[in-house]
Amino acid sequence: MNEKQLEQMKNGKGFIAALDQSGGSTPKALALYGVTEDQYSGEEEMFDLVHDMRTRIITAPAFDSEQIIGAILFEQTMDREIEGLYTADYLYEKKGVVPFLKVDNGLDAEENGVQKMKPIADLEDKLRRANERNIFGTKMRSVIKEPNEEGIKAVVEQQFELGRQIMNAGLVPIIEPEVDINSSNKEKCEEMLKEEILKHLNELNEDDRVMLKLTIPTVANTYTELIEHPNVVRVVALSGGYEIDEANRKLSENNGLIASFSRALTQDLNVNQTDEEFNNKMSATVNSIYQASIT
Repeated sequence: MNEKQLEQMKNGKGFIAALDQSGGSTPKALALYGVTEDQYSGEEEMFDLVHDMRTRIITAPAFDSEQIIGAILFEQTMDREIEGLYTADYLYEKKGVVPFLKVDNGLDAEENGVQKMKPIADLEDKLRRANERNIFGTKMRSVIKEPNEEGIKAVVEQQFELGRQIMNAGLVPIIEPEVDINSSNKEKCEEMLKEEILKHLNELNEDDRVMLKLTIPTVANTYTELIEHPNVVRVVALSGGYEIDEANRKLSENNGLIASFSRALTQDLNVNQTDEEFNNKMSATVNSIYQASIT
């Protein structure tokens, strides 16, 4: 583990940019950016275009460690280059931004009100390559839709089981049991989730380090105990489908919770913008998320 990067993630002012849309969500990300499916043919062209988009974002002047302390990458992005450097090396060496890798393979079918992760049969290989590419940590996502005790317990158990494997590889896992913002019992889900996470945090060894990525809670400061837990490096919030203004407003009500936004970060960017237009929009968006993250 890189101790300098650990210090930045624990105490740095700013937020984490989530640039980890994968195969299933890439067409939506491109469409939001103004690239429709009739403008490319096949996955290879699609991933070339999304790497162009991510390169434009990462190389923008506003994308640096003054306001962005970390970035989550998709596996293909990790294996590609920006200006002659592998993406993670470019992020840290040129921008001072700590790199993370999305390692999950998507969601399983809903059961007991939740969607666990699909099996990650190649996790060891992903972790080996992450270390080779100078990645600091990982991210993996599950979804909770209903306050079902059995379902929430299963999600958290799976997350921490894989989290231990990731820690054993020398990386810091971002554990992400997302609560669906459209759940009719969102607040109850969050209460149950917090208690289940605390149980697992309290079972960790003294030197184990994890991060948490959670939906912005219905009741502000619900996750204060998690933020203050000695095994937790940082608790970050996903935008979860909220528009950026609403996401920022809700985030700013939670002390110590910082953003790890994806769609909210990129929703106002467009392939047809001039560099000046694009960079100005990036600067305004990054600053708004930063301000909401330093409350």
